[in-house]
Amino acid sequence: MEKLTFYALSAPEKLDRIGAYLSERLIRDVSRHRYGYVCIAMEALDQLLMACHCQSINLFVESFLKMVAKLLESEKPNLQILGTNSFVKFANIEEDTPSYHRSYDFFVSRFSEMCHSSHDDPDVRTKIRMSGIKGLQGVVRKTVNDELQANIWDPQHMDKIVPSLLFNLQHAEEAESRSPSPLQATEKEKESPAELAERCLRELLGRAAYGNIKNAIKPVLIHLDNHTLWEPKTFAIRCFKIIMYSIQPQHSHLVIQQLLGHLDANSKSAATVRAGIVEVLSEAAVIAASGSVGPTVLEVFNTLLRQLRLSIDYALTGSYDGAGSVSTKIIKEHEERMFQEAVIKTIGSFASTLPTYQRSEVMLFIMSKVPLPSLHQAIEAGKAGENRNRLTQIMLLKSLLQVSLGFQCSNMLTALPSSFLDRLLSAALMEDAEIRLFVLEILISFIDRHGNRHKFSTISTISDISVLKLKVDKCSRQDTVFMKKHAQQLYRHIYLTCKEESNAQAHYEALYSMLVLVSIELANEEVVVDLIRLVLAVQEIAQINEDNLPAYNRCALYALGAAYLNLISQLTTVPTFCQHIHEVIQMRQKEAPFLLPEDVFVERPRLSRSLDRLGPEVFFRQSKISEVLGGSGYNSDRLSTPYVPQLTDEDRLSKRKSIGETISLQVEVESRNSPEREERAPAEEITYETLKKAIADGVAVEEQERERRRQVVEKFQKAPFEEIAAHCGARATLLQSKLNQIFEITIRPPPSPSGTITAAYGQPQSHSIPVYEMKFPDLCVY
Repeated sequence: MEKLTFYALSAPEKLDRIGAYLSERLIRDVSRHRYGYVCIAMEALDQLLMACHCQSINLFVESFLKMVAKLLESEKPNLQILGTNSFVKFANIEEDTPSYHRSYDFFVSRFSEMCHSSHDDPDVRTKIRMSGIKGLQGVVRKTVNDELQANIWDPQHMDKIVPSLLFNLQHAEEAESRSPSPLQATEKEKESPAELAERCLRELLGRAAYGNIKNAIKPVLIHLDNHTLWEPKTFAIRCFKIIMYSIQPQHSHLVIQQLLGHLDANSKSAATVRAGIVEVLSEAAVIAASGSVGPTVLEVFNTLLRQLRLSIDYALTGSYDGAGSVSTKIIKEHEERMFQEAVIKTIGSFASTLPTYQRSEVMLFIMSKVPLPSLHQAIEAGKAGENRNRLTQIMLLKSLLQVSLGFQCSNMLTALPSSFLDRLLSAALMEDAEIRLFVLEILISFIDRHGNRHKFSTISTISDISVLKLKVDKCSRQDTVFMKKHAQQLYRHIYLTCKEESNAQAHYEALYSMLVLVSIELANEEVVVDLIRLVLAVQEIAQINEDNLPAYNRCALYALGAAYLNLISQLTTVPTFCQHIHEVIQMRQKEAPFLLPEDVFVERPRLSRSLDRLGPEVFFRQSKISEVLGGSGYNSDRLSTPYVPQLTDEDRLSKRKSIGETISLQVEVESRNSPEREERAPAEEITYETLKKAIADGVAVEEQERERRRQVVEKFQKAPFEEIAAHCGARATLLQSKLNQIFEITIRPPPSPSGTITAAYGQPQSHSIPVYEMKFPDLCVY
């Protein structure tokens, strides 16, 4: 061997002839079953290959590969393993010159076949499979970096390599022979086909460039489909974890797009299959956080929401085609519900990987899909339509809740834009109790930026709030602007939600959390005053009971007020205020414990039927609170004004017809009699120039008029009640004074110069001015 190697190195041009001769000998020895000589020939070839790195090695390699192919074709496992080992040695050699004509198609096919070996002897089977995996690893190493050689990323190769590796990985899952940790694994286990296949798969994916990812992932999806591996989903999740951790981070979104496309392609598959794909998506999204979910963020959510809507349809119809048999419906409904939960969880996973600004966009996007009757949206009629609407609303709000969890935003104005907040709050007025609860939870998760929410999960009148260890920051300027803009809207929805008969304990707990979190996160002095007025108005709902609420709801409202005032009094740290609240709570403990949360919000609430016969000492009095807080610098005038919810356009569209019918009238009166019109300029002379100017400015005037009307409507919607009342009051007094003038003119006319005239009946009558000559003020002319 030494002589042969020396000869080959000193006369490299002879190398191809040496190779051809050895190849010829080996082929003859294989066919004659002289396996000893075969081993010698292979050993000689290996050593020559390792020793000679000259220019002419290409021709020698042809002979070498022909011999390896001959060994792999053999039925004998030992010869196959021998050929593979030689090929692996060759694969590790870095050649100086590229090869233009070499083909590895046979090797890819043969090694893939060996990976699926089903030899009777388990040890031999394992050895053959491992040889196959090593061979594939060799082919990948040899070809992946050489652009002139066969492109290993072509689908024809990938469709053989990837399933072969997954097949070996999958068999390890079935055997479940893995040790708790790789460090404790025995030598034998370390060399299992599964370990090797995983290593090879990681190496393959790690080398994949942007354009090759798709070809590498597609066979994985097809393999999981063909072997029904989405349903137990553990193997599918493991595969995609390997993929996500192996590829370059900037390519993560390509994998996610492939999975989304696959989910769409399987939209009529069984719910369990779709749920498996969605679970995998969820896991992949978390890993992709370090890279990027890609440029088409909304497309991800669009696909998931589309699948959610399809699932709701399937669950309602019991069939994938719209009309199904009754027998399979129950199973499907249960499975579809599982799928819907999986989609919602995945939406949450995706959202948690996004930056704040993208998360806000996603929430707006989801909210725009919620069908709301108050916003002229297409709402399906009929029983089936109602069910579909309700399920869609619940599922989308659940998704929204998932996205909003853990959402941290310093500026509430950007986190909750008007377009989003208006839609969300209109859902808060719906009759469905579950939907209202979701809306409250979503608002709470937005407002709670310091993680105080869990401290108010139970309502109680705690004597010292310092034990709660609340995290309170000073209200920022942006928060003050937000509350100036939206506070009245929030108060109104809290007030109206309190009046709902279908409220349960969870609703009152959410309302309590909402009130407290607004006080902690967004409160300045004005907000605190308004919240106290709001809670006193809620107490009045229970006292007057116009809506005929059941005893539980009334007691719950009393208890809610007690718990909140107890907490806010300690936050404001005004001793006299704390004292008044404490006195009322003590009085309730003695005489009416059913008005306190400790008796109401329990498994078996103790209620009283005689709620209308309670004495004034068990109620929080507005006059007293106004007095004690006014002495500490709070706005006592505002405190002593009872809270009345502002009217909005939404009231006419919602079920509460009684509240909102007056707004159209108000707006009409406002636009007719607005202060701008009260003082008119004297009529100017009409000339050619003024007419010309009027025609030219017509469009601009129309635009101004429209803008003025919009401002008037907005003022009535957004301004505080007291301001509107004062404005209307001022106009009413003006109108009254004008009317008084008219009445004086008509009843006591000025004396006529011609004295008295005798009427036909001979009675003296004052001479009055005819109506058409009277001067009426502009305000009274229709």
